[in-house]
Amino acid sequence: ITVKSSSKDPVPAAGQEGEDPPKEEPWETTLKSTVLHVEAAEFRGRGVSLWELLHCRYIPEENRRELLELYRAGELSLEQVKSVVSTIVSRAAAAAA
Repeated sequence: ITVKSSSKDPVPAAGQEGEDPPKEEPWETTLKSTVLHVEAAEFRGRGVSLWELLHCRYIPEENRRELLELYRAGELSLEQVKSVVSTIVSRAAAAAA
């Protein structure tokens, strides 16, 4: 019996995208490209993406999930998310100092 190999690339298994990284959602791109200047702790003096701030140590996991959920659902605007995140980070950093 002779086994012939296919000249076609193998089909990736479910959940695998081959060489291409998964596509980013538009809301995620917006959060990553929105830069804030928060005068708190390690962020002082530099621009930080809203995405980075959402995932910093000052934002508890539960708050992060809730904010992202409300933003994705359109219940919070980008301006509201920016305001809430910068307030939480500023207060938490001040309390930690």
